[in-house]
Amino acid sequence: MTFLKRRKTTKGTEERPKQQEDEQPKIKPTTGPVALKHITFLIGGLMAIFLGLLTSVYVATLHENDLWFSTIQWYIIMTLRKRKQQSQIVTDVSQHSLERNQKQIDAHADTNGSSNVSSWELLEAIGIWLPVWTMEIIPLLGLSLGLILGCFHSWYVQSLHENFLWFSNIQEVEREISFRTECGLYYSYYKQMLQAPTIAQGLKELVYDNKTESRRTINLLKRMNIYQEVILSILYRILSLQRYLEPVYFYLYTVFGLQALYVISIYITSWLLSGTWMSGALAAIWYILNRIDTTRVEFTIPLRENWSLPFFALQIMAITYYLRPQLKSLQWWSFTLIMASTFLFCITWQFNQFILLIQALVFFTLDCLDMVPASKVTSLYFVHVASLLLVWILQFNNSMLLGSLVLSFILSALVVRHLQRNLKSGGFLIRVLKLLLHLVVVFSLTVLTNNTSKKILGLESDEHIFKFLKAKFGFGATRDFDAKLYLCEEAFGLLPYDTFQRLLHTLILPSYLLILVTTVIIAITVAVRNLSSGSSLFQSTSIKEENMIMLRPDLAYNLIHNVLFGLLALSTMRMKYLWTSHMCVFASAAICSNHLWSLSLKAIRLYSPQWVRVMRFAVPILIFIYLYHEFWPKIMTELSDLREFYDPDTVELMNWIKSKTSKNAVFAGSMQLLAGVKLCTGRTITNHPHYEDKKLRERTKQIYQIYSRSSPEEVYSILRLYGTDYILLEDSICYERRHNRGCRLRDLLDIANGHVMDGPGANDPDLKPSPYPRFCDEIKSNKPPYTIYFSRVFKNKTFHVYKLKKKRDVPY
Repeated sequence: MTFLKRRKTTKGTEERPKQQEDEQPKIKPTTGPVALKHITFLIGGLMAIFLGLLTSVYVATLHENDLWFSTIQWYIIMTLRKRKQQSQIVTDVSQHSLERNQKQIDAHADTNGSSNVSSWELLEAIGIWLPVWTMEIIPLLGLSLGLILGCFHSWYVQSLHENFLWFSNIQEVEREISFRTECGLYYSYYKQMLQAPTIAQGLKELVYDNKTESRRTINLLKRMNIYQEVILSILYRILSLQRYLEPVYFYLYTVFGLQALYVISIYITSWLLSGTWMSGALAAIWYILNRIDTTRVEFTIPLRENWSLPFFALQIMAITYYLRPQLKSLQWWSFTLIMASTFLFCITWQFNQFILLIQALVFFTLDCLDMVPASKVTSLYFVHVASLLLVWILQFNNSMLLGSLVLSFILSALVVRHLQRNLKSGGFLIRVLKLLLHLVVVFSLTVLTNNTSKKILGLESDEHIFKFLKAKFGFGATRDFDAKLYLCEEAFGLLPYDTFQRLLHTLILPSYLLILVTTVIIAITVAVRNLSSGSSLFQSTSIKEENMIMLRPDLAYNLIHNVLFGLLALSTMRMKYLWTSHMCVFASAAICSNHLWSLSLKAIRLYSPQWVRVMRFAVPILIFIYLYHEFWPKIMTELSDLREFYDPDTVELMNWIKSKTSKNAVFAGSMQLLAGVKLCTGRTITNHPHYEDKKLRERTKQIYQIYSRSSPEEVYSILRLYGTDYILLEDSICYERRHNRGCRLRDLLDIANGHVMDGPGANDPDLKPSPYPRFCDEIKSNKPPYTIYFSRVFKNKTFHVYKLKKKRDVPY
């Protein structure tokens, strides 16, 4: 088992455990001086940081070009100065005129969300006047702060990774073992590409791979989302970094560099929504301080979500800008950024279709409630379809994408909207009835279209997901082995209570809930007003303009996006990373929003422009002070906590496999362990953790009979069917205690095989006792008939390795 033990070192060195005689000598790759490491860290994340900076400048330029913002700013400053001078000499009539002008200014700021107005309001509120040229400095300072926070987070998670594992000091095999489960599988293809004689040969080995699943040739570029590993390995070769940087560090620094892009995107999204970069800073700081619930990149680096979620955050930022009201100039470039970020998100994660489905539901809701122009919703639908089709082409016609629910839903929504052209006409009751009919027809057509497409394509790759969802939400119990594997994992259960405790401690949860309730009330009001708008074109247009001031389209999108992904996170803990990061954006933007503070103060009859300014900046400043006082010492303590990766049993196993077995040997065992075997030794394996294939799922269930109550003859015949030479048995699975009875792997196998489970407790009445003992336990007795088929060749505290005897040596 893997442990993180505290380092026992005085001068930067530590006496390591003595190596076994049969263990390969420790080869410490050249890492270069410390200064070079910091330089190469910047090189590894250069592309992500450059994208973040370019995006920041790009959005600021669009903002200026679209609104001629510098001129607007000058007008507001002159108005404020004139008001201050005239307040001493002008009569009540003049005062009334100034208040009217102030309302116009506030309404303009509410609609456009200007960042510069907020900064100057703060300065004016405290009585400080600066030269006009500082208008250009303040946005640049905001952009610089976003870049600094992004780089800090990137450095922070990289430092935690180093401190927890002592990654720079451990052996190469230990580094690779630290990439657990599917992380190790993905990284193995990066390593495989680098070890190939040429790039072309490496690509050919990926397209015609016969080592990931024994006795089966598969196209890895079609099956898995590993284009990022391919591109990174090609860049490493082209840039000739071999002399300066180890391959593993180039990989790590790129992933950590993408985290800078993630934070910068969050920062700018909050800035766009609120109109002040102070909210962006609050969003970024909340994201960093809630690291346990916003990211797991520091210990699951190659995981697909760590590649894709930064691009998803970039896409949300671009959509937020695209949906801003009165956006005219350079709209095409913001649309291009949406297209590019959506494509990058899709190409890097196999679950892209399910995330895009929820986002498409957000667009659909906005369209039905008339909160966003239908033309923009159609354009965003087009982005989803085009991105998925482009990925479908690059993944060699992966049928799982064509048969996805999101494509069926978008097609159905567009067809029904085209046929039901009078959806947005009539009185309130008529429109509600039409909307209900619209929903029924769209969802019915979606189900029909999806089922038809899957039958035509013969698609069964994702059926285990729907079985899992059916059982999870109570639509019938299931004994399906694959569905139970998900149901019994804590990550796929409900969001635990301690998550809310942590979010409460950073003040984000109470702020979020208060703002969510307020914004939902506003959204319901706007929706009812939209549905109640009369048939008169003038009246309808007037109401829409008023509603747009109450709830801007970009804010409406972020609200519904947050609600839907929040429901997903509450139902499935693994999905909380999609919600908590956006929670930081939404809560911080609302706290610093001039518009929401105005509505809130008006509701309690305390409204005045001065109170709005004070609350808008005083509240986030107080939160900053609290967060600094409460969490900065904890961050320093965390960074000073030095630990070390320690897993001698797995290291011993991997070294034995490399030194004592043939390079063509085939290994069977648990999915998690075999991913490490492939990465560390390059041996052929029978199954792996990338579960989106029906044949692989059936194969895994058969291989796992080594942990069931089956006869040695049956297990031997199954293993021989897949060309197995060695089986790897783990005591942690055979005698598992981590899960409760009914969720242990051996219990899942017993139920699937119709056998009663181990230990005291109830069993279903139709389950029968097995006539055979548990294979993984009984084989250790070294008694016939087990010795007829298997011979033990390796053993330590955790693992037992048995070699299958050749058929000619087995008596029949």
